[in-house]
Amino acid sequence: MLYTTRKFRLLLCAALLLLSSAAAHSTIQKKTSIRPEEQREPKVTPIADAAESMKDEAKASTPRYFYEFRQPEFVVSHIKIEHDGAGRGRITFERKNDAEAIVEPFELSPPALERVTALWGALRFLDSETNYQAAKQFPHLGTMRLHMIDGKRERTTEFNWTRDRDASALINEYRRAADQSMFVFEINLSRELQPLESPKLLTRLDSLLARNGLSDPRQLLPLLRDLNTDERLPLIARNHAGRLLKKIEK
Repeated sequence: MLYTTRKFRLLLCAALLLLSSAAAHSTIQKKTSIRPEEQREPKVTPIADAAESMKDEAKASTPRYFYEFRQPEFVVSHIKIEHDGAGRGRITFERKNDAEAIVEPFELSPPALERVTALWGALRFLDSETNYQAAKQFPHLGTMRLHMIDGKRERTTEFNWTRDRDASALINEYRRAADQSMFVFEINLSRELQPLESPKLLTRLDSLLARNGLSDPRQLLPLLRDLNTDERLPLIARNHAGRLLKKIEK
């Protein structure tokens, strides 16, 4: 009887040791199965965020050019052009008494961009402290503003009249580009909503062409071809578009 009791105790102790060992092994497995996953969890920047960051950095390191004109009493009272080194950007213009500004895509043609870039370079704009305002003031003609950003450097200057040849030429280039862009906007609006206004708009375009008031007339060739065959427009407007087309193609 004593032998049996001792044997039972030994078996009970062995069983308890096995259970304790199994519980410890299970705890270790559970810990080792969770902890590495927690440690390996990566902190990854989303691809879209990284791409946006790279785009912002590239934009910051690319020169950007701005031209602005303001004269509250003019029919077109405010014009702003901004573009990158490739000549692409946007134009904003406001009409007197209109509640909202009009914003349109903007693009200089390669010949126009070459002229504009050359004039910015001739001014050495960011390296210069030149005051382009002439001694005589002509505020009734409106205020012009030039602004350039290149990386961490930027500069703004404004004047209403200048005798600096390069500054004056640059202002004229932007004025011609603005007039051309506004014609494109107005004729497209006329085609959709007011076809009877198109003859007057084409007469104005003819006047701009005659006095060298367009940035690059050849940039308008595709549009004029469309106008020449657009049956929504009066015949007089279509014929006028055809004459302008031939004049520019020469």
